[in-house]
Amino acid sequence: MGFNCGIVGLPNVGKSTIFNAITSAGAQASNYPFTTIDPNIGVVDLPDVRLSNLEDIYKPKKVIPTTMEFVDIAGLVKGAAKGEGLGNKFLANIREVDAIAHVVRCFEDTNVIHVAGRIDPISDIGLIETELMLADCDAIEKRLFKAEKLAKTGDKKISDEIEFMKILNNVLNHGKPFRRMTFSEQEVSWLKQYNLLSAKPVLYVANVDENMINISNQCVDAVKKIAAEEGAKVVIISGKVEGEIAQLPQAERKEYLSEIGLFESGLERMIRAGYELLDLITYFTVGEKEVHAWTITKGTKAPQAAGNIHTDFEKGFIRAEVFHYDDLMRLGTELSVKAAGLLRSEGKEYVVKDGDIILFRFNV
Repeated sequence: MGFNCGIVGLPNVGKSTIFNAITSAGAQASNYPFTTIDPNIGVVDLPDVRLSNLEDIYKPKKVIPTTMEFVDIAGLVKGAAKGEGLGNKFLANIREVDAIAHVVRCFEDTNVIHVAGRIDPISDIGLIETELMLADCDAIEKRLFKAEKLAKTGDKKISDEIEFMKILNNVLNHGKPFRRMTFSEQEVSWLKQYNLLSAKPVLYVANVDENMINISNQCVDAVKKIAAEEGAKVVIISGKVEGEIAQLPQAERKEYLSEIGLFESGLERMIRAGYELLDLITYFTVGEKEVHAWTITKGTKAPQAAGNIHTDFEKGFIRAEVFHYDDLMRLGTELSVKAAGLLRSEGKEYVVKDGDIILFRFNV
Protein backbone atom coordinates (compact mmCIF):
# COMPACT_ATOMS: atom_id res chain seq x y z
CA MET A 1 0.00 0.00 0.00
CA GLY A 2 1.33 3.44 -0.93
CA PHE A 3 -0.71 5.38 1.59
CA ASN A 4 -4.22 5.74 2.87
CA CYS A 5 -6.01 9.04 2.22
CA GLY A 6 -9.43 10.05 3.55
CA ILE A 7 -11.50 12.35 1.33
CA VAL A 8 -13.41 14.78 3.54
CA GLY A 9 -15.46 17.94 3.18
CA LEU A 10 -18.94 19.34 3.64
CA PRO A 11 -21.88 17.62 1.93
CA ASN A 12 -22.33 18.37 -1.79
CA VAL A 13 -18.79 19.61 -2.43
CA GLY A 14 -18.04 16.82 -4.94
CA LYS A 15 -16.20 14.29 -2.74
CA SER A 16 -17.98 11.21 -4.03
CA THR A 17 -17.90 12.47 -7.62
CA ILE A 18 -14.12 12.85 -7.42
CA PHE A 19 -13.79 9.53 -5.61
CA ASN A 20 -15.81 7.76 -8.33
CA ALA A 21 -13.71 9.29 -11.06
CA ILE A 22 -10.32 8.42 -9.62
CA THR A 23 -11.15 4.95 -8.35
CA SER A 24 -14.03 3.86 -10.65
CA ALA A 25 -15.47 2.33 -7.46
CA GLY A 26 -19.00 3.52 -8.11
CA ALA A 27 -19.72 5.31 -4.83
CA GLN A 28 -23.22 6.78 -4.71
CA ALA A 29 -23.18 10.51 -5.55
CA SER A 30 -26.40 12.45 -5.09
CA ASN A 31 -27.63 15.94 -4.30
CA TYR A 32 -28.33 15.06 -0.65
CA PRO A 33 -26.29 15.26 2.55
CA PHE A 34 -25.11 11.93 4.00
CA THR A 35 -25.43 9.97 0.75
CA THR A 36 -22.19 8.31 1.87
CA ILE A 37 -22.78 6.77 5.30
CA ASP A 38 -20.28 3.94 5.50
CA PRO A 39 -16.94 4.95 3.99
CA ASN A 40 -16.36 3.77 0.44
CA ILE A 41 -12.86 2.45 -0.21
CA GLY A 42 -11.09 2.36 -3.54
CA VAL A 43 -7.57 1.13 -4.24
CA VAL A 44 -5.84 2.55 -7.32
CA ASP A 45 -2.48 1.90 -8.95
CA LEU A 46 -0.02 4.73 -8.65
CA PRO A 47 0.84 5.90 -12.18
CA ASP A 48 4.64 5.84 -12.65
CA VAL A 49 6.26 6.08 -16.09
CA ARG A 50 9.38 4.43 -14.65
CA LEU A 51 7.51 1.13 -14.43
CA SER A 52 6.76 1.17 -18.16
CA ASN A 53 10.40 1.89 -18.95
CA LEU A 54 11.59 -0.92 -16.67
CA GLU A 55 9.09 -3.26 -18.31
CA ASP A 56 10.59 -2.43 -21.73
CA ILE A 57 14.06 -3.39 -20.48
CA TYR A 58 13.33 -6.52 -18.41
CA LYS A 59 10.27 -7.91 -20.27
CA PRO A 60 8.88 -9.40 -17.02
CA LYS A 61 5.96 -11.80 -16.76
CA LYS A 62 4.14 -9.22 -14.62
CA VAL A 63 4.43 -5.62 -13.48
CA ILE A 64 3.22 -4.68 -10.02
CA PRO A 65 2.74 -0.99 -9.25
CA THR A 66 2.44 0.37 -5.77
CA THR A 67 -1.07 1.45 -4.79
CA MET A 68 -2.96 4.17 -3.00
CA GLU A 69 -6.14 3.72 -0.98
CA PHE A 70 -8.80 6.42 -1.09
CA VAL A 71 -11.50 6.45 1.58
CA ASP A 72 -14.61 8.47 0.74
CA ILE A 73 -15.89 9.72 4.09
CA ALA A 74 -19.38 11.19 4.42
CA GLY A 75 -19.83 14.95 4.46
CA LEU A 76 -19.25 16.53 7.86
CA VAL A 77 -21.61 19.22 9.16
CA LYS A 78 -21.52 21.77 11.96
CA GLY A 79 -21.87 19.92 15.26
CA ALA A 80 -20.29 16.69 13.96
CA ALA A 81 -18.01 16.51 17.01
CA LYS A 82 -21.14 16.35 19.18
CA GLY A 83 -22.81 13.73 17.00
CA GLU A 84 -24.72 15.89 14.52
CA GLY A 85 -25.32 14.14 11.19
CA LEU A 86 -23.84 10.88 12.49
CA GLY A 87 -20.71 12.93 13.13
CA ASN A 88 -19.06 10.65 15.68
CA LYS A 89 -19.11 7.74 13.22
CA PHE A 90 -17.66 9.88 10.44
CA LEU A 91 -14.93 11.34 12.65
CA ALA A 92 -13.97 7.83 13.74
CA ASN A 93 -13.46 6.93 10.06
CA ILE A 94 -11.06 9.87 9.65
CA ARG A 95 -8.95 8.63 12.57
CA GLU A 96 -8.02 5.52 10.55
CA VAL A 97 -6.39 7.32 7.59
CA ASP A 98 -2.80 8.53 7.13
CA ALA A 99 -3.69 11.84 5.52
CA ILE A 100 -6.71 13.98 4.71
CA ALA A 101 -7.70 15.21 1.25
CA HIS A 102 -10.00 18.11 2.09
CA VAL A 103 -12.30 18.78 -0.89
CA VAL A 104 -13.42 22.40 -1.03
CA ARG A 105 -16.23 23.51 -3.30
CA CYS A 106 -15.09 26.22 -5.72
CA PHE A 107 -17.83 25.86 -8.33
CA GLU A 108 -21.29 27.37 -8.80
CA ASP A 109 -24.17 25.05 -9.67
CA THR A 110 -27.79 25.91 -8.89
CA ASN A 111 -28.68 22.23 -9.29
CA VAL A 112 -26.34 21.18 -6.46
CA ILE A 113 -27.35 22.74 -3.16
CA HIS A 114 -24.61 24.01 -0.84
CA VAL A 115 -25.49 23.26 2.78
CA ALA A 116 -24.82 26.89 3.75
CA GLY A 117 -26.64 28.30 0.72
CA ARG A 118 -23.50 30.02 -0.63
CA ILE A 119 -20.01 29.23 -1.97
CA ASP A 120 -17.50 30.32 0.68
CA PRO A 121 -14.27 28.26 0.86
CA ILE A 122 -12.92 30.12 3.91
CA SER A 123 -16.05 29.37 5.92
CA ASP A 124 -16.20 25.77 4.68
CA ILE A 125 -12.58 25.05 5.60
CA GLY A 126 -13.03 26.74 8.98
CA LEU A 127 -16.10 24.66 9.77
CA ILE A 128 -14.37 21.34 9.04
CA GLU A 129 -11.25 22.45 10.92
CA THR A 130 -13.32 23.42 13.95
CA GLU A 131 -15.11 20.08 14.06
CA LEU A 132 -11.80 18.17 13.90
CA MET A 133 -10.35 20.29 16.72
CA LEU A 134 -13.47 19.91 18.87
CA ALA A 135 -13.23 16.14 18.47
CA ASP A 136 -9.54 16.32 19.47
CA CYS A 137 -10.43 18.42 22.52
CA ASP A 138 -12.84 15.75 23.68
CA ALA A 139 -10.28 12.98 23.09
CA ILE A 140 -7.53 14.79 25.00
CA GLU A 141 -9.76 15.64 27.93
CA LYS A 142 -10.69 11.97 28.31
CA ARG A 143 -7.02 10.94 28.18
CA LEU A 144 -6.07 13.69 30.62
CA PHE A 145 -8.72 12.56 33.10
CA LYS A 146 -7.37 8.98 33.04
CA ALA A 147 -3.74 10.15 33.24
CA GLU A 148 -4.40 12.36 36.27
CA LYS A 149 -6.05 9.43 38.04
CA LEU A 150 -2.93 7.32 37.38
CA ALA A 151 -0.70 10.12 38.68
CA LYS A 152 -2.53 10.02 42.01
CA THR A 153 -1.46 6.40 42.43
CA GLY A 154 2.18 7.53 42.41
CA ASP A 155 3.02 6.89 38.76
CA LYS A 156 5.65 9.65 38.30
CA LYS A 157 6.45 8.72 34.66
CA ILE A 158 3.14 10.10 33.54
CA SER A 159 3.61 13.64 34.90
CA ASP A 160 5.48 14.91 31.81
CA GLU A 161 2.82 13.54 29.53
CA ILE A 162 0.10 15.21 31.61
CA GLU A 163 1.82 18.58 31.13
CA PHE A 164 2.04 17.90 27.39
CA MET A 165 -1.68 17.12 27.22
CA LYS A 166 -2.45 20.38 29.01
CA ILE A 167 -0.40 22.25 26.43
CA LEU A 168 -2.31 20.52 23.64
CA ASN A 169 -5.60 21.50 25.22
CA ASN A 170 -4.50 25.10 25.43
CA VAL A 171 -3.40 25.09 21.78
CA LEU A 172 -6.78 23.76 20.66
CA ASN A 173 -8.62 26.33 22.77
CA HIS A 174 -6.76 28.99 20.76
CA GLY A 175 -7.99 27.45 17.51
CA LYS A 176 -4.69 26.05 16.24
CA PRO A 177 -4.56 22.55 14.65
CA PHE A 178 -1.65 20.38 15.73
CA ARG A 179 -0.26 19.89 12.22
CA ARG A 180 0.89 23.53 12.31
CA MET A 181 3.11 22.84 15.33
CA THR A 182 6.54 21.28 15.78
CA PHE A 183 7.15 18.66 18.48
CA SER A 184 10.05 16.90 20.17
CA GLU A 185 10.75 13.23 19.49
CA GLN A 186 9.05 12.20 22.73
CA GLU A 187 6.03 14.41 21.99
CA VAL A 188 5.72 12.90 18.50
CA SER A 189 5.69 9.46 20.12
CA TRP A 190 2.82 10.49 22.39
CA LEU A 191 0.92 12.10 19.51
CA LYS A 192 1.04 8.88 17.50
CA GLN A 193 -0.70 7.11 20.36
CA TYR A 194 -3.43 9.78 20.52
CA ASN A 195 -4.23 9.57 16.77
CA LEU A 196 -5.56 13.12 16.75
CA LEU A 197 -7.52 14.40 13.76
CA SER A 198 -6.01 17.89 13.54
CA ALA A 199 -2.49 16.42 13.62
CA LYS A 200 -3.01 14.57 10.32
CA PRO A 201 -1.40 16.16 7.26
CA VAL A 202 -3.89 17.85 4.92
CA LEU A 203 -4.00 18.24 1.16
CA TYR A 204 -6.57 20.76 -0.08
CA VAL A 205 -8.47 19.78 -3.24
CA ALA A 206 -10.19 22.75 -4.91
CA ASN A 207 -13.08 21.34 -6.94
CA VAL A 208 -13.76 23.76 -9.81
CA ASP A 209 -15.94 24.04 -12.91
CA GLU A 210 -14.54 22.23 -15.94
CA ASN A 211 -13.75 25.53 -17.69
CA MET A 212 -11.89 26.95 -14.66
CA ILE A 213 -9.07 24.40 -14.21
CA ASN A 214 -6.40 26.70 -15.65
CA ILE A 215 -8.00 30.00 -14.63
CA SER A 216 -7.48 31.70 -11.28
CA ASN A 217 -10.59 32.71 -9.34
CA GLN A 218 -11.39 34.12 -5.92
CA CYS A 219 -12.46 30.80 -4.44
CA VAL A 220 -9.27 28.99 -5.44
CA ASP A 221 -7.15 31.94 -4.32
CA ALA A 222 -8.82 31.78 -0.89
CA VAL A 223 -7.97 28.07 -0.59
CA LYS A 224 -4.36 28.74 -1.66
CA LYS A 225 -4.00 31.48 0.95
CA ILE A 226 -5.15 29.19 3.78
CA ALA A 227 -2.89 26.39 2.53
CA ALA A 228 0.12 28.72 2.33
CA GLU A 229 -0.36 29.78 5.96
CA GLU A 230 0.08 26.19 7.13
CA GLY A 231 2.53 24.97 4.48
CA ALA A 232 -0.05 22.70 2.85
CA LYS A 233 -0.49 21.84 -0.83
CA VAL A 234 -3.44 22.62 -3.09
CA VAL A 235 -4.55 20.53 -6.06
CA ILE A 236 -7.03 22.11 -8.45
CA ILE A 237 -9.33 19.48 -9.90
CA SER A 238 -12.64 19.28 -11.74
CA GLY A 239 -14.74 16.34 -10.66
CA LYS A 240 -16.61 16.49 -13.96
CA VAL A 241 -13.41 16.38 -16.02
CA GLU A 242 -12.01 13.51 -13.95
CA GLY A 243 -15.24 11.62 -14.56
CA GLU A 244 -14.87 12.09 -18.31
CA ILE A 245 -11.22 10.97 -18.21
CA ALA A 246 -12.16 7.83 -16.26
CA GLN A 247 -14.53 6.80 -19.09
CA LEU A 248 -11.85 7.04 -21.79
CA PRO A 249 -9.54 4.22 -22.92
CA GLN A 250 -6.03 4.66 -21.50
CA ALA A 251 -4.59 5.46 -24.93
CA GLU A 252 -6.94 8.43 -25.42
CA ARG A 253 -6.48 10.09 -22.04
CA LYS A 254 -3.27 11.99 -22.78
CA GLU A 255 -4.76 13.47 -25.95
CA TYR A 256 -7.87 14.58 -24.05
CA LEU A 257 -5.76 16.16 -21.30
CA SER A 258 -3.66 17.98 -23.88
CA GLU A 259 -6.80 19.41 -25.50
CA ILE A 260 -7.85 21.04 -22.22
CA GLY A 261 -4.34 22.29 -21.41
CA LEU A 262 -3.28 19.65 -18.87
CA PHE A 263 -0.30 17.28 -18.85
CA GLU A 264 -1.65 14.89 -16.25
CA SER A 265 -4.94 13.99 -14.57
CA GLY A 266 -6.16 15.18 -11.19
CA LEU A 267 -5.48 11.70 -9.83
CA GLU A 268 -1.82 11.93 -10.81
CA ARG A 269 -1.52 15.40 -9.27
CA MET A 270 -3.22 14.23 -6.07
CA ILE A 271 -0.85 11.29 -5.78
CA ARG A 272 2.24 13.45 -6.31
CA ALA A 273 1.04 15.96 -3.73
CA GLY A 274 0.13 13.13 -1.36
CA TYR A 275 3.56 11.57 -1.70
CA GLU A 276 5.21 14.88 -0.86
CA LEU A 277 2.79 15.39 2.01
CA LEU A 278 3.75 12.12 3.67
CA ASP A 279 7.45 12.09 2.64
CA LEU A 280 7.04 8.91 0.59
CA ILE A 281 9.39 7.53 -2.04
CA THR A 282 9.41 4.55 -4.43
CA TYR A 283 12.09 1.92 -4.97
CA PHE A 284 12.00 -1.02 -7.38
CA THR A 285 12.81 -4.71 -7.53
CA VAL A 286 13.33 -6.03 -11.06
CA GLY A 287 13.85 -9.26 -13.01
CA GLU A 288 12.39 -11.54 -15.66
CA LYS A 289 9.75 -12.76 -13.22
CA GLU A 290 8.41 -9.33 -12.20
CA VAL A 291 9.07 -5.63 -11.98
CA HIS A 292 7.69 -4.36 -8.69
CA ALA A 293 7.35 -0.84 -7.24
CA TRP A 294 7.46 -0.44 -3.45
CA THR A 295 6.57 2.60 -1.34
CA ILE A 296 8.48 3.57 1.81
CA THR A 297 8.95 6.68 3.91
CA LYS A 298 11.85 8.96 3.04
CA GLY A 299 14.79 8.16 5.34
CA THR A 300 14.07 4.41 5.52
CA LYS A 301 17.21 2.27 5.81
CA ALA A 302 17.87 -0.79 3.67
CA PRO A 303 16.86 -3.51 6.22
CA GLN A 304 13.51 -1.83 6.88
CA ALA A 305 12.94 -1.37 3.14
CA ALA A 306 13.61 -5.09 2.76
CA GLY A 307 11.08 -5.77 5.52
CA ASN A 308 8.53 -3.95 3.39
CA ILE A 309 8.72 -6.96 1.04
CA HIS A 310 8.84 -9.66 3.73
CA THR A 311 9.72 -9.63 7.42
CA ASP A 312 12.26 -12.44 6.82
CA PHE A 313 14.19 -10.12 4.49
CA GLU A 314 14.68 -7.65 7.32
CA LYS A 315 15.49 -10.26 9.97
CA GLY A 316 18.10 -11.99 7.83
CA PHE A 317 19.39 -8.89 6.02
CA ILE A 318 23.00 -9.20 4.79
CA ARG A 319 23.35 -6.44 2.20
CA ALA A 320 21.57 -4.57 -0.57
CA GLU A 321 22.88 -4.51 -4.13
CA VAL A 322 21.80 -1.12 -5.42
CA PHE A 323 21.85 0.90 -8.61
CA HIS A 324 19.67 3.81 -9.71
CA TYR A 325 16.88 4.03 -12.27
CA ASP A 326 18.43 7.16 -13.81
CA ASP A 327 21.72 5.36 -14.45
CA LEU A 328 19.88 2.43 -16.04
CA MET A 329 17.97 4.75 -18.36
CA ARG A 330 21.15 6.61 -19.31
CA LEU A 331 23.20 3.47 -20.00
CA GLY A 332 20.45 1.23 -21.34
CA THR A 333 21.20 -2.11 -19.67
CA GLU A 334 21.99 -3.51 -16.24
CA LEU A 335 25.25 -4.94 -17.64
CA SER A 336 26.31 -1.45 -18.70
CA VAL A 337 25.48 -0.12 -15.23
CA LYS A 338 27.69 -2.81 -13.67
CA ALA A 339 30.49 -2.16 -16.18
CA ALA A 340 30.42 1.53 -15.25
CA GLY A 341 30.88 0.61 -11.58
CA LEU A 342 27.49 2.05 -10.63
CA LEU A 343 26.12 -1.07 -8.91
CA ARG A 344 26.96 -0.79 -5.21
CA SER A 345 26.86 -3.13 -2.23
CA GLU A 346 25.24 -1.32 0.71
CA GLY A 347 24.92 -2.34 4.35
CA LYS A 348 22.46 -1.83 7.19
CA GLU A 349 22.96 1.92 7.46
CA TYR A 350 22.21 2.69 3.82
CA VAL A 351 19.27 5.08 3.38
CA VAL A 352 17.19 4.08 0.37
CA LYS A 353 16.69 6.78 -2.29
CA ASP A 354 13.72 7.39 -4.57
CA GLY A 355 14.32 5.47 -7.81
CA ASP A 356 16.74 2.93 -6.33
CA ILE A 357 16.65 -0.53 -7.92
CA ILE A 358 17.56 -3.08 -5.25
CA LEU A 359 18.36 -6.75 -4.88
CA PHE A 360 18.32 -7.76 -1.20
CA ARG A 361 20.66 -10.49 0.06
CA PHE A 362 19.52 -12.20 3.24
CA ASN A 363 19.81 -15.36 5.35
CA VAL A 364 16.67 -17.45 5.75
